[in-house]
Amino acid sequence: MTDDAIPAATLVVLRDRPGGAPDVLMVRRTQRMAFAAGAMVFPGGRVDEADFALASDRESAAKIAAIRETIEETGLPVALSAPHDLQARLHRGEAFGSLLAEHGLSLDLGALVPFARWRPAFHQPRRFDTLFFLARAPDGDWPLVPQAGECESAEWLTAADVLRRIGAGQATAIFPTIRNLERLAQFGSFDEAVAHARAHPVETISPWVEEVNGEKWLRIPDHLGYPVTAERLTDAIRA
Repeated sequence: MTDDAIPAATLVVLRDRPGGAPDVLMVRRTQRMAFAAGAMVFPGGRVDEADFALASDRESAAKIAAIRETIEETGLPVALSAPHDLQARLHRGEAFGSLLAEHGLSLDLGALVPFARWRPAFHQPRRFDTLFFLARAPDGDWPLVPQAGECESAEWLTAADVLRRIGAGQATAIFPTIRNLERLAQFGSFDEAVAHARAHPVETISPWVEEVNGEKWLRIPDHLGYPVTAERLTDAIRA
């Protein structure tokens, strides 16, 4: 199989809450997006050439892209050496690297913890090879500003709350997002999520279809920390 998947990165930002499961930063994509239209997703997007130019390797470039996309889509200044509002200038097309240099900012790439890698192998107009990272929310009460034209909303919700919305038909999400939300719903804090991530390998996940008793299921590997590793294909398509 030719590797025509687009390099992409996603940031799973967690915010601890006293006495409860952590909040997760979620955005809802607009209906006119070419990929996952109207779906709830974690902030993220493709890794651009400019991200590679700022990085020393593929993982670092993905981390830079994940930070940049999170700022663009929500305004949240994750993993910056000092909190700064860069969203509006990124929307005007200014280069991320130039903005960092202008304000004397650096990126704390070590604050991003590898969580997963998904590369669906199905025939679709666009296929993405996406690295997922965990990050702690920055201190302070930062307002979330969804990116006009790309995100309908940006909000803090527990993973369980998002899953309840999806189950009630109040929201939609693609297969990888649902599986990652189920994994995140196991944790009571950011530190628990990090410990779990470090205890499991990050291997490329390419879901496959398996027929059981005449019924088709969409499956992922069983050893990567996911509590649910199979879903009926018809349900996965509807999600």
